[in-house]
Amino acid sequence: MTGFVGGAVYGLAGGLVIAVAALFGVWWERKVSARIQMRLGPTEIGPAGLFQTLADTIKLVLKEDITPRQVDRPLFRMAPLLVFTPIAMSLVVIPFAGGWVPLNTSVGMLFFVAVPSVSVIGVLLAGFSSGNTYATLGGLRGAAQMISYELPRTLSVLAMALLAGSLAPLEVMNRYEWWWTPATFIALIVYFISSIAELNRGPFDIPEAESELVAGYFADYSGIRWAIFMMSEYGGLVAASFFGAAIFMGGAQGLPGVFGVLLIFAKALVLITLMMLVKWTFPRFRSDQLLTLAWKVLTPMALVQLVIVGVILPWL
Repeated sequence: MTGFVGGAVYGLAGGLVIAVAALFGVWWERKVSARIQMRLGPTEIGPAGLFQTLADTIKLVLKEDITPRQVDRPLFRMAPLLVFTPIAMSLVVIPFAGGWVPLNTSVGMLFFVAVPSVSVIGVLLAGFSSGNTYATLGGLRGAAQMISYELPRTLSVLAMALLAGSLAPLEVMNRYEWWWTPATFIALIVYFISSIAELNRGPFDIPEAESELVAGYFADYSGIRWAIFMMSEYGGLVAASFFGAAIFMGGAQGLPGVFGVLLIFAKALVLITLMMLVKWTFPRFRSDQLLTLAWKVLTPMALVQLVIVGVILPWL
């Protein structure tokens, strides 16, 4: 398989995974939020309302794709793709089964934390190209937020790389030992919070902030382009959860075949559900609170975790 063909296959597979993840993720979040608010959530279309999201997707695809007059058309149309593509690329280095990863590279962990951060360009361009004050403010907020939380997230992952002696996600998962989870619990917390902020999900959703900015950087988008932004959010949610399950929680833990896949999926589902619970439980942060948390709380916590790992390593 040539590089071009392999890239095309991985790209199509990543897009399909994200599409399915978005369909399931929206339905699951509606159910989780409904339980918190003492409601039932979707119930009408399909068993337990399972096909409600599919119906919504068909509606979005068929809706008119409106491009406002004042926008910078090339940038406006390019922005959703710039947000979506890096997230789809990040899926190729995640070990989804014991002994198997789509792209086994020695710098996979660096790839995972670096490539999705490129989507900040799409967020910034989406807001800037709209020619809309609300959208521009949302884009600027999103850029500041995503860049700030990239540091603690990377430092948290580095702690696991030091323990395993490798930057390859598959190697880290294969070398996992049970005591790593309590020893790196601080790193897991930092990674979990930073991932929520990287995805602009509540309570870190100030780039969108419906009560302030209507919908922030994608306020002027509609139809399929709006759906691409939603797919990117849930694709990032799935990628962050599966990566966290594999790196911080042992992934398949040596189980072969289907059993290993089911175990990774179960751990990732726990992280996904926790992220949803956080969104629907805590109030939105102010901008100053959000940046303070990144630079004065999470980054020092990640550095403390590195010191702890550094003390442990000589005894291994």
